[in-house]
Amino acid sequence: MMVTGVVLDAPDANDLAAFYQRLLGWSVISEDPGWVRLAAPAGGAGLSFQTESDYRRPVWPAKPGDPQMSVHLDIQVADLEEAGRHAEKAGATLADFQPQDDVRVYIDPDGHPFCLYL
Repeated sequence: MMVTGVVLDAPDANDLAAFYQRLLGWSVISEDPGWVRLAAPAGGAGLSFQTESDYRRPVWPAKPGDPQMSVHLDIQVADLEEAGRHAEKAGATLADFQPQDDVRVYIDPDGHPFCLYL
């Protein structure tokens, strides 16, 4: 068995895929109504996005009763400050709660947390 990708639900798959395309610089390799797949230039697992009409934005950090994140992406970077500026320019928001000094948690436009780390 081999994991070939991670799928993130979104209210609009195309919009969220466009954000991650700006953030990561990855290419769209397939696109259908409600489904987009991005590929990493060096190969490996890709990212896919599917439109979910009942999508509920996760809350991070969640409290009891909040919609929970079920997955998050860890993205290794060479410079946290520079990568953070790039993430914000792409459309991410720095999370209010930062649990570690050497990791920056950002929120994508649809509420999925992701971490930038050295």
